[in-house]
Parts: sequence; structure tokens; C-alpha cells
Amino acid sequence: MARQSGSDFFGFGGKLGDEKDVRDKFWRTAKKAARQIPYMEEVVAAYYCAMDKNTPLRAKGILLAALGYFVLPVDVIPDFVVGLGFTDDIAVLTAAITAVSAHIKPAHRKAAKQAIADKG
Repeated sequence: MARQSGSDFFGFGGKLGDEKDVRDKFWRTAKKAARQIPYMEEVVAAYYCAMDKNTPLRAKGILLAALGYFVLPVDVIPDFVVGLGFTDDIAVLTAAITAVSAHIKPAHRKAAKQAIADKG
């Protein structure tokens, strides 16, 4: 039987992962990528933008798709390949952040800066 939690992030009965699992996986991947992605603060700001209830659904969809690609271990160039592992992730994240940059607010950037300082 599937583990139940207090919140169901994607609305599929917890089968894909609840919000806590998604958050934990994001922060684990973010820590690994921090040295290889020069604009990690902007990636974390995008994360906060995607989690913001005031962000339009279209922008959330774009950001969640890009952030999902970032945290998934299987992608075009595996993340464990030193020097190249995060290049495809960078391309996807750059495109997504550029597409929705108007929705990434100063509050998201401030939260990102604080989170990086706290988790760093």
C-alpha cells in the first residue's frame, strides 16, 4: 500500500510523490548542482515562483516541467558525468526561466538568497 502524507503535491493520490518528497529531492539536487550551475540563485527563485499560489498556471507548468527535468536522474546527459552532467539541465532551466521571467518576483529572489544561505 502506498504511503500517505498530509499533502499531495501533484494531486494523484501521492503516487508520484508528495510535496515533501519533491522539496527534498529538489534541495538534494540543488546542492549537488550548486558548483556547476553559475546561476543557482535564479533556479531556486524559479522554484519559489512555481510554488507561489499567485503565479499563473501556465508559468507554473513551464517552471515545474523544467524543475522536474532538473531533479530527475535520467536525462539526455546523466548528471554524474563530470563537467557535462548539468549542461542539458542548464539549457532547459535557462529556457524556462527566460520564458517566465516576468513572474519571478523580488520576493522569490529574496527567498532564494535566504534559502541558499541557510542550506549552503
